[in-house]
Amino acid sequence: MTTPIAQSRQRSVTFPLTARRAALGLTALLSLLLLYFLGIDQGATSLFGSDTHIHEFVHDARHFLGFPCH
Repeated sequence: MTTPIAQSRQRSVTFPLTARRAALGLTALLSLLLLYFLGIDQGATSLFGSDTHIHEFVHDARHFLGFPCH
């Protein structure tokens, strides 16, 4: 005969509302920045003077997602 063994339950982790709001806000900000650089930038943002490094870096992703590029 087997004896029942008490199994410990996993407790849920509390995640405060302010931390959730901060995480949601950060996610929204990063999403908007990604949307800007992929869809709207068109080479307007420059890292090193008057170059188009960001534009060329996301060029293929822009075409893949259906954004016009040129």
